[in-house]
Amino acid sequence: MKLYGSYTSPFVRHCRVALAQAGFDFEFIEADNAMSAEKSPTGKVPFFADGDLTLTDSSSILKYIREKAGGGFLTDIEDYENFALTNTVLDSSINLFLLEKEGFGPDQIKYLGRQKNRIETGLKELNRRFDPNQGITRDSALRCACYVDWALFRNRISIDGLDNLQGLLDVANDVEEFAATAPPR
Repeated sequence: MKLYGSYTSPFVRHCRVALAQAGFDFEFIEADNAMSAEKSPTGKVPFFADGDLTLTDSSSILKYIREKAGGGFLTDIEDYENFALTNTVLDSSINLFLLEKEGFGPDQIKYLGRQKNRIETGLKELNRRFDPNQGITRDSALRCACYVDWALFRNRISIDGLDNLQGLLDVANDVEEFAATAPPR
């Protein structure tokens, strides 16, 4: 098994955690933009290979890992919805982050203002939905913890007053596989 990606990507991190939790031996190969453009039809990370099988999205990679390990992936509608909601907020955060690096921001482009608002309202909803006492055993909670840690690492969000998200991150940081995959600080 080979997982291609970056050490900072929250999508890649989720896959790294899942592979470690499953106990699978895998090779992590750091991929830059050039390698991603060459090896993945979407030009993004993560992408994954296991023998003749190639997967190019973190969701399909996670499904494969969980099922190969004998478990399930997003086995009920609540877990699936929370995963999708987290991905929406995460995608908005990444898009805004990358466009701001190019000099475009919410003050200049109305669409980016909607993205910023989506992040703010999405964080409040994620805070409402996730109970840190339930841990990160469900993939939606793990995805949310990967997102929140990335967004804090990149100084994209504040979770002041979002006690459930802070609690979820605290619980996640106590999980060996999550702590071991933290972005380099």
